[in-house]
Amino acid sequence: MKVCVIGSGGREHTLVWKLAQSASVDSVYALPGSQAMADVATCVALDWQNFDEVVAFLQKEHIELVVIGPEAPLVAGLADVVRAAGIAVFGPSKAAAQLEGSKVFAKDLMKKYNIPTAAYGVFSDVNKANAFIDETGAPIVIKADGLAAGKGVVVAMTVAEAKAAVADMLSANRFGDAGHTVVIEEFMAGEEASLLAFVDGTTVVPMISSQDHKRIFDGDKGPNTGGMGTYAPAPVMTKDLLDEAYHTILVPMVQAMKAEGMPYVGCLYAGLMITPEGPKVVEFNARFGDPETQVVLPLLASDLGQIMLACATGQLTADMVSWQAGSAACVILASKGYPETSHKGDVIEGDLQFTDNTLIFHSGTSFNNGHFETAGGRVLGIVGLGKDLQSALDVAYGRVRNVRFEGCQYRKDIGQKAFAHLV
Repeated sequence: MKVCVIGSGGREHTLVWKLAQSASVDSVYALPGSQAMADVATCVALDWQNFDEVVAFLQKEHIELVVIGPEAPLVAGLADVVRAAGIAVFGPSKAAAQLEGSKVFAKDLMKKYNIPTAAYGVFSDVNKANAFIDETGAPIVIKADGLAAGKGVVVAMTVAEAKAAVADMLSANRFGDAGHTVVIEEFMAGEEASLLAFVDGTTVVPMISSQDHKRIFDGDKGPNTGGMGTYAPAPVMTKDLLDEAYHTILVPMVQAMKAEGMPYVGCLYAGLMITPEGPKVVEFNARFGDPETQVVLPLLASDLGQIMLACATGQLTADMVSWQAGSAACVILASKGYPETSHKGDVIEGDLQFTDNTLIFHSGTSFNNGHFETAGGRVLGIVGLGKDLQSALDVAYGRVRNVRFEGCQYRKDIGQKAFAHLV
């Protein structure tokens, strides 16, 4: 079949790379894609926001499956428009994508269906928000309601820091419309993990677990980012915890969405906190995580195209999904100034070719005058594969040392939390 992936980042690079390996897939298109994807996909310079042009292209090329990578087109309703044109889509409807598009929607739904998550309040008034902070104390978590590219969350360690975050979002308009309402949550102590699942509206098949590193600096210091690296599988997610998360979080949420008249189709991403009371939801995302995708999909042994089409057509079964042994680790190289700003136009030097045990996915690059340059905050995701986590990390960091650009920054402690669980 012909498949078209919407998006241009590191997640989408991973998706087109994996789909191109699928026996069920004859050809892959990326819209708009990037130069880095050109060896595995036909890139088409179309803006996803022009729905009519997108549908016309899909029909002209007889695309049989559309995979929507980023959250913005999902929240904007692209999946609905493509489905209405009679084309199968891996990705939730506009209604179902509210699970990521609105923190308030997600929290209220979890409360209604008794899905474990942090206690919370919802505010659009600064004074009421500050009163809640005074009453609750710190540490405490402040979240912009809408989409903020992974940066709309502040884990405030003091009351003053929490109130500054509220002022930043509600008064200073830092995140625009996305921050006109905030969710303020109790602080959950524990270790985070990401658990993604394939969903066809009814059936839920979990993927292997992973662990993202959100803070910019080593030791989980500094501001939140879109993700500075990850690894899979994550040993903090034991078999018992995986089973518990499946039965208390993933399945109930998919059943809740169906009961609410907005069946969920696509990748359901549960960001979890492993607390003394068990796994609780930090957030839901309505798509593959970035950079979780970069370590989860390389370990998938099954045909990704077949799985995605089964999700899109309501025919998913658990036996379609199997995993390779071993581990994968991804180190993100970010540009100077990230996450507050990004630096564009710095020449990337070094070998960017894939090998048997290393993969280099492009998150934010452009191709000019015969070389790649930085074109975003997160620039490259360098992935190492190995028989165990230490091997994968050694391979990844070995490649990191051979890639250079002005102002390059990366974390040197990806995966270190895992070793406490492996002794």
